[in-house]
Amino acid sequence: MSNQQIANQPAKDLHFPGGPLPLNSHFYIERPPIEQNSYRLLCQPGSVIRIKAPRKMGKSSLMLRIIDQATELGYHKATVDFQQAEEEVFASLDKFLRWFCANVARQLHLKPMLDEYWDEDIGSKVSCTLYFQGYLLEGINAPLLLALNEVNQVFEHTKIAKDFLPLLRSWHESAKQAESFEKLRLVVVHSTEVYVPLNLNQSPFNVGSPIKLPELTLEQIIDLAQRYGLGWRDNKNATELMNLVGGHPYLIQCALYHLACQGVSLEQLLEQAPTASGIYRNHLQELLATLREDPELDAALQEAIATEGSVKLEAIAAYKLESMGLVKLEGDRCQVSCQLYRRYFSQQNRSLSNYSVRLQELEQVNQQLTQLVNIDGVTQLPNRRFFDTNLQEEWENLAAENSPLSLILCDIDFFKIYNDSFGHPAGDKCLRKVADTIQKLLKGPKEIAARYGGEELAVILPGKEAFSAFYLAERIREEIKGLGITHDEYRMGGVSPILTVSLGVACTIPTSEELPEILVSAADEALYQSKRKGRDRVTVSEKLDYGLLE
Repeated sequence: MSNQQIANQPAKDLHFPGGPLPLNSHFYIERPPIEQNSYRLLCQPGSVIRIKAPRKMGKSSLMLRIIDQATELGYHKATVDFQQAEEEVFASLDKFLRWFCANVARQLHLKPMLDEYWDEDIGSKVSCTLYFQGYLLEGINAPLLLALNEVNQVFEHTKIAKDFLPLLRSWHESAKQAESFEKLRLVVVHSTEVYVPLNLNQSPFNVGSPIKLPELTLEQIIDLAQRYGLGWRDNKNATELMNLVGGHPYLIQCALYHLACQGVSLEQLLEQAPTASGIYRNHLQELLATLREDPELDAALQEAIATEGSVKLEAIAAYKLESMGLVKLEGDRCQVSCQLYRRYFSQQNRSLSNYSVRLQELEQVNQQLTQLVNIDGVTQLPNRRFFDTNLQEEWENLAAENSPLSLILCDIDFFKIYNDSFGHPAGDKCLRKVADTIQKLLKGPKEIAARYGGEELAVILPGKEAFSAFYLAERIREEIKGLGITHDEYRMGGVSPILTVSLGVACTIPTSEELPEILVSAADEALYQSKRKGRDRVTVSEKLDYGLLE
């Protein structure tokens, strides 16, 4: 079919680009001399053809054509796609190699017969080699093309790769001596470099013939556009498209398909391409999802985006980004592969940064709201709401640990008289001084002082026995009295005009069968006894006095 006939074919015959191009596809663009060199290598005994390129660069389309050429030559064929292997296949080398052998056997219409060749005493690698040599290859009278697709999936499993890749190398070397291995032709397809540390003399990636798929040239893009019926005759449109996506075959095919089928203008397509509504949205979202699952990989791409020229990245990150098609490697340096990716992921990074800033702002607002809900506005201590919640949590925790919990309730003596004499602002100031004094005496990380209500304050002491709580309560009483805050001497009617406090202490070991209210009730009764006996004193509950020394 001539180019003019191709250009005139109806749009309804077009198919959305996505998978390997069928053998009869008019949209497969040859990249000489790659195809002819591959076909020539098929005829060489024990040959290894290595096809390397990022995702969606046409590796599978080329592999289809190599397999078709093998068919014309009368070869047997088997394709192993490691993307189809379930995760449990990689659990051990033995399981992996048995899966590999069974897969090839069934494609050759042979019974697996694994147990007849597998011997744990000689190991999986030798068993696999004997299986290929003595069963699969000996049983056929023509060469076998074994196509291994997406071998980079094996790279992710270092222990498997360190044994499997040298095994492939050994089969290639065996072809020089063993007649059966002369029949084997290997096509190894991968989308990244080998980042499993291997001895160069063990790797299959430094033997055979490497085929690195290049991007489409300007002339090839114009040819392809004509096949889509667009009739591009000069460089203008093709150059504008290349400026955005480079010569990436999938990105080019996708653009030409939409131009041919949907009547969108090139200008509109290019403007919307890096956005969430553009033609590449699904492709870009898949890449973004992969990056979000690997923050280190995402950070490496952002570093490349932030650099105008090339940048040196950590090797494995660089290889993975190249396999995704996001960067191009030149030696040990790389750069973003096209403006489409640079613009889209720059925008995503800005959006993520804005989201992070907004999230921080919301967290600050939430913290402020939490303070408003849980902090007393006068004393700046936790309020009764927080006290109840914290006491319940500590009760449950200490019940599980079988540890003591102490509670101090503190009441400012004659505080109503103080408020009536000096006014509520002065009363609030007095409350703050008392609260600050108590707060400064607390040492443990879980010791909490709270405003219990009115002129009452409370102290929760997880893990403290009654004697320690009694000692702290005495210090609180003495320190507050030492502040020297004076009452109205006239209204006090001859009682000491120095402000004092009365305190009640209770301690117990919490249990899951009881509620913390029994501790509060005991401390409250002890506080009442302190006030009844003349105030300015500490009383320990007689009901709950765990740990009080006589």
